[in-house]
Amino acid sequence: MTYTVASRPVPEGETWTQAALTELADVPAVHRAGLALAEGGGRRLLFTASDRDLERDAQWCEIDANEDVPLVHAVRTGEAVLGSLENLAARYEAFINRQLPRTKALAFVPVVAAGHVLGAYVLFFETPQRFDQPQVTELAALGARLGLQLRHIQRATMHVSRSLAAEPVPPGAKAADLAVAADLREVGIARHFALITLAAWGVDDVMAGDAILCLSELVTNALLHTEAGCDLRLVLDQGVLTTSVRDGGSTVVVDPGSVAGDPLAVHGRGLQVVDASSTRWGSELDAGGMTVWFVLEPENPHAA
Repeated sequence: MTYTVASRPVPEGETWTQAALTELADVPAVHRAGLALAEGGGRRLLFTASDRDLERDAQWCEIDANEDVPLVHAVRTGEAVLGSLENLAARYEAFINRQLPRTKALAFVPVVAAGHVLGAYVLFFETPQRFDQPQVTELAALGARLGLQLRHIQRATMHVSRSLAAEPVPPGAKAADLAVAADLREVGIARHFALITLAAWGVDDVMAGDAILCLSELVTNALLHTEAGCDLRLVLDQGVLTTSVRDGGSTVVVDPGSVAGDPLAVHGRGLQVVDASSTRWGSELDAGGMTVWFVLEPENPHAA
């Protein structure tokens, strides 16, 4: 797994982070706990652990979200990865070979809120675990509880600037930005901007079509629920396309799994389209608005 020291921690979540790691480390038979939060439209994870110096701010490092490790799998798919080292070695041999002899079992569990995977936590157990249904249910509930707490913090946080154009871009990646005015007629302009940009980047017709369909839904939703317009960003990195829409006032969060078949539920239906058409998607919320993003990947992203 590739680690680089993060340029900054997550300042608005330091109290939550320390409380979460303390709670995770108190789970019976756990000798170490870790916590990862998705950032950059899901392109990277910020990771910290209970064995780092928590007397000061949590010490974070960055993990490439394309790494083939169980923590990344839990964040990307929303599925827990549980088992003994022997069970997990067949799928994650290199990762398991780096574990200390003290560790007998591992649990990687998504941290979720409002239908979104915000990150994941990992527990290192010093005794074998059965991972029966009651334990699995309890671990999932812990992930949901942590996610709800983090969501409350995000809602109360006001950033100095959350401009998508100011967000860093991975080395070698291509990025394009568009400011969308608060007028539904601007959706067509956003579509045309994306079409021209993706064609210039050599993105294939299938991926480009899915991207334009999804971004149309997100831009429409942002304009319907705010009066301040929105920002659109496209990032192509090693064949993986990440599209983000940042609005300036909407705090509507819809879980597509809970949306009824109401033909007037435009916001929910739009997110269902994104959920069905993208590889994964999510949102980052704060007191100033919301960034909703989706990712489209080629069939074999590592070959791109």
